Amino acid sequence: MVMKNIKLFICICTGIFFAACSSPGEEDNGNGNNNSEFVLLSTTPTQNEVVSLTTPQTTFTFNKNIQIADKNKITRNGSPVANVSAAEKILTIVNSGLKAETNYIFTIGIGAIKDDSNNFNQKVFTLEFSTETSEPEPEPGISKDLVMPNASPQAKKVYLFLLDNYETKIISGAMAKVNWNTEEADRVYRWTGKFPALNCFDFIHHYYSPANWIDYGNTAVVEDWWNNKGLVAAMWHWNVPKSSGSAERAFYTNETTFDITKAVQAGTAENKQIMEDMDIIAGYLLALQNKNIPVIWRPLHEASGGWFWWGAKGAEPCKKLWIIMFDYFKSKGINNLIWVWTAEANDNAWYPGDAYVDLIGRDIYNKTTASAMATEYKNLKKRYPNKIIALSECGNVATISSQWNAGAQWSWFMPWYDFNATDESKHQHAGKDFWEDAFNCDFVITRDQMPSLK
Repeated sequence: MVMKNIKLFICICTGIFFAACSSPGEEDNGNGNNNSEFVLLSTTPTQNEVVSLTTPQTTFTFNKNIQIADKNKITRNGSPVANVSAAEKILTIVNSGLKAETNYIFTIGIGAIKDDSNNFNQKVFTLEFSTETSEPEPEPGISKDLVMPNASPQAKKVYLFLLDNYETKIISGAMAKVNWNTEEADRVYRWTGKFPALNCFDFIHHYYSPANWIDYGNTAVVEDWWNNKGLVAAMWHWNVPKSSGSAERAFYTNETTFDITKAVQAGTAENKQIMEDMDIIAGYLLALQNKNIPVIWRPLHEASGGWFWWGAKGAEPCKKLWIIMFDYFKSKGINNLIWVWTAEANDNAWYPGDAYVDLIGRDIYNKTTASAMATEYKNLKKRYPNKIIALSECGNVATISSQWNAGAQWSWFMPWYDFNATDESKHQHAGKDFWEDAFNCDFVITRDQMPSLK
């Protein structure tokens, strides 16, 4: 009887002892250790880490399961976070709107979280990290698709050939002497034993054709060039009436009263004229299309210079004319064109837009230093990083070898013709020495090196 009473007394006293030694809300883990305290085991990112702007979330991992007790006490730089959740031992905050080179402090204030037994955190937890310098947006790549819908297979092949060789090799080119011939290319062959890879024709005399001296409907010269693996390019010195009702034509601004602002207005005499002219050119382009010949097409060139009527009244009517032509040729079913816009200095406002242009050309004369040519090229690369850049016309410029080595990696180069030159006389724009230098470069493509793009 006495022993039983002693045991009962000890048990009662023991219970009283533990009750007296425990604080409200605290628990024993069975080993005499208190586990109501929150311990931060790890964070992501780590303390004082420099992170990417795309870091998706911030996490706090504790020693036990947690719940959110007061969301407003979980802050980023003093403001409550917008998106926070808890799952088992991890508190997750979704990062949004991180800014470059910014310091962030995440704070879990007292009473912000609790455990499964409703014990609240009694200390503040903080995590500090910063973001790295923002990287520039990557330049958009050059499209592999032409801007004209449903481009012909041959046009696609030519464009992809230009793209594949861009800044690796440069394509040689020659300009027809005035209109519908390969006379300059033939001279280059007599000088060097090789033809340039590209020949550019001009519809400058469309209002005379057909005649015994010019007939753009006779495509034999173009077919011959294409069948010998040559690239076909074309441009248009667009002759319009010198004055209302005049049979004489001109393309220089100071030789005609033709008004482009009226030409782009439906219902005017000028608009009727341009539509009639475009219909004629469309017929010639369709004749080439029907023979599966693609054309590198460069209309309305050097517009911002103002010396041609299509550039005489500023950027807006010229851009409108470009788009009128694009849409009209599209309506006629023309799909064999690769559209080249000719850039001049500081003429961004004249650009018709990426949706209407495949390549950028630049016409340069009388720049005899390689550094000057390289500067021209690099400036265009900055302005149009998503387009191929070509030296669409040139004359009396630095040698191709020196240009290329200086960083002017044009898609192609094309010296202008010299109407009065002979094989023996000095050429105004590109003589025998120029061509010999070019063809001695292993990165210059001549016609005999061209693949079949049919």
